[in-house]
Amino acid sequence: MFTFLKQKASNLYPGYFALVMATGALSIGTYLLGMVLIAKLLFWINVAAYLSLWLLNIIRLFYYFPGMAADLTSHTIGPGFFTWVAGTSMFGCQLIIVTNHYIMATYLWGLAILLWLVIMYTFFSAVTIRQDKPAIAEGINGAWLIVAVATHSISILGTLLSPHIGRGQGVVLFFTLCMYFLGCMLYLNIITLIFYRFMFVKLEHSALTPPYWINMGAVAITTLAGSSLILHAAEWPLLVEITPFLKGFTLFFWIMGTWWIPLMLILMIWRHLYHRYPMTYDPQFWGMAFPLAMYTTSTYQLSKALGVPFLTVIPRFMIYIALAAWIFVFFGMVHHMLFKKHRDGSSASISM
Repeated sequence: MFTFLKQKASNLYPGYFALVMATGALSIGTYLLGMVLIAKLLFWINVAAYLSLWLLNIIRLFYYFPGMAADLTSHTIGPGFFTWVAGTSMFGCQLIIVTNHYIMATYLWGLAILLWLVIMYTFFSAVTIRQDKPAIAEGINGAWLIVAVATHSISILGTLLSPHIGRGQGVVLFFTLCMYFLGCMLYLNIITLIFYRFMFVKLEHSALTPPYWINMGAVAITTLAGSSLILHAAEWPLLVEITPFLKGFTLFFWIMGTWWIPLMLILMIWRHLYHRYPMTYDPQFWGMAFPLAMYTTSTYQLSKALGVPFLTVIPRFMIYIALAAWIFVFFGMVHHMLFKKHRDGSSASISM
């Protein structure tokens, strides 16, 4: 059994925690919309996914550290490690909203902050000092935006925990506010390069991988982070003072995310229907399921934060699109795990 786990851990995709991100965001969205049974089912699926992925990654850390280190310092693969942060934070948010469990969520918040510090400064230091840097067409993709997603996920979880902190509530909200603005800065910097690549660098259909959906997902979670701060503004005087600014800034990011959705759908049609690129399972598809779920959840919370109930029309139909995307990717993963054969033609085996 352990040999089997080592085999699967040896080449585990670093961004697989996007599975936890997508499942957590969808669970929270369904819970807020009254689909409690589905939300609880997704919660238990996420418990299994989160623990399994940590087990595999710990095995990889101890037995295949050189490969993991090479991945972490890679321009193309390294950003996937930020799903560790976002997945941990999203699971913590799920614990609070779906199960009302704050103690474990507090520990997960601490873990997420530690992971953020280690991954953030290891990755950015490595890609900065590297001598043989790739061209922009090969070096940057939508996965880079998980940097902003991870930062905002810490902000959201901390804001949700703030009412239960006690005398340190102001410090926690100051920290989450800073992480919110830092995430905004990271998104705007990175999306500028991605937009430049889209418009002025030749884009092959094979290069249009599912993580480009994070172009939208990153601003969706920005919207959720801003909405969470607005909804908790009464807990700290400074938030009350800047609430008008937060409302405008958060609405700005929601509009940006909404703008991305039709464009990404058109590009998917161009890739898979026009060029007939096969839609076979790839763990990167969780990078498509997460943004759809996050857009649903963030729009619902934005409607509460801005006091515009008519916006809830969007999450009430988007939730079914997000559910369909999650089911499609989940069963694709299960089929891949059960029926994928080794290249040497041997019998079927489970493969992450």
